[in-house]
Formats: sequence, structure tokens, C-alpha cells
Amino acid sequence: MSAVLIIGASSSIGGALAKYYLQQGLTVIWLSRNSPDFSESKLLQIKAPDLTEPDEWALHQAFFSSVIDTVQQHQVGLIFNCIGWLHQDGELRLSPEKSLSQSSGALLRKTLLVNLEVPVIYLQGLWPYLTKTPGIRYLQLSAKVGSISDNQLGGWYSYRSAKAALNQWIKTASIELKRSNKTAALVTLHPGTTDSALSAPFQRNLPVGQLQSPAQTAEHLAKVALQLQGEQSGLLLNWDGRVLSF
Repeated sequence: MSAVLIIGASSSIGGALAKYYLQQGLTVIWLSRNSPDFSESKLLQIKAPDLTEPDEWALHQAFFSSVIDTVQQHQVGLIFNCIGWLHQDGELRLSPEKSLSQSSGALLRKTLLVNLEVPVIYLQGLWPYLTKTPGIRYLQLSAKVGSISDNQLGGWYSYRSAKAALNQWIKTASIELKRSNKTAALVTLHPGTTDSALSAPFQRNLPVGQLQSPAQTAEHLAKVALQLQGEQSGLLLNWDGRVLSF
């Protein structure tokens, strides 16, 4: 492997992964709507389009053809998709529901759009590369709260549902991918609780030691990626490599 593609690279985890792999001497392709705040000779940037209001996914075909040309040129063997959303402040404040009464159409639509539809657009757009590249590894960041069997606390209706749907989508796609590329691995990955803008409002009552820095998370996820085998395709993995239940 000579290069890594990081989708959603401007996120806390995405940026930390980019820095980690650059330190390992690999070329990193930074795919985001936002530019990196640092420069490096082996850091390449691809400006992402706004996919939050797509009329038809096929309208982005030219963009994905360009991305595939780039990843082919640099022999990308590893892809992380770090796109995700949990809350927003401002005039329209949206936050995970503590009870069913707090659910709303606006919250559900935004949660499903960013946590499911946009990742699926990227998966579909990069599919021609995934089906033809031996040993390709695609790790889609998800969340343990998307596990239905592990849900003991309730709440967070929209976020849990979006991540459960994402896990199912990746699982189903992994079965199709195996038919054309038996050496590929396509998984969902729980990154653990990371000190970031996404988790900031929910850190107060965390057990000591559970909160990880973005750099720590990047190291953990890189280790999972390094050890990932083709027969693990379709699984939901924890940040330490353990298999999580759906």
C-alpha cells in the first residue's frame, strides 16, 4: 500500500488519521469540503461537492470518476470514510433525543442524510474501484450505539437508527463485493469516544480513561486496518479490533 484515501478528512478523527499516515511516509488523499490547516508534500487534496441536497446520485458521476482516477494513480489500498453527524447549535438546535417526545422530522432527516445517505453515495461512487482492486480495505466509521442487540439504555432514537441502517448497508454491500472481489474487506468501525466537537456535549459523565484524543483514536483505527482480513468483511468492529454485535 502506498496511499490512503480519507473521506471526511476535516473531521477530528479524519484529520488525525491523515497526520498518522503521513508520519508513516504514505501519501494521503484528503477528501473534504474543507481544506487542511497544514501542508505536507505527500498530502493531496480533493475538494468534495456538497452532497447534503442531492437530487440524483448520478449527477455526481463526473466527480467520482475523477476520484477513482486519482486513487488508481496513487495505488490506494486503504480507504476510511469518517463522515458523521450528531448535533448542531444555532437557530435550529438539533440534539439526540432523550425521549420519544423530543423526536422531530428535522432531526431524523438530518441524521439519516449525513450518517446514512452521504456515506452510501460515496460507497456507490467508489464501487468500481472496490470491485477491481485486490486487497482493498474500506473502513466506514459507524457507532456502537447502532447495535440493536447492545441497546440497553434507550434514547438517541435518530442516531441509533441511522447507524443501525448504515451497519446493515455495509453488511449487505460486503456480500455483493465478495462476489467480484474475494480479497476485499468492507467493514463498519466504532472509533470509541473521541475528544471532538461531535462528542463535546456528551463527555461530562464518561468513565475515567474512556475519552481518547484524536491521535490515540487514529493509532487504534490504523492498527485495526493493518490487521483487517478479507474474511472479516461485513463485520462491525470496535476500535480495539473486537467484533461487535449488530
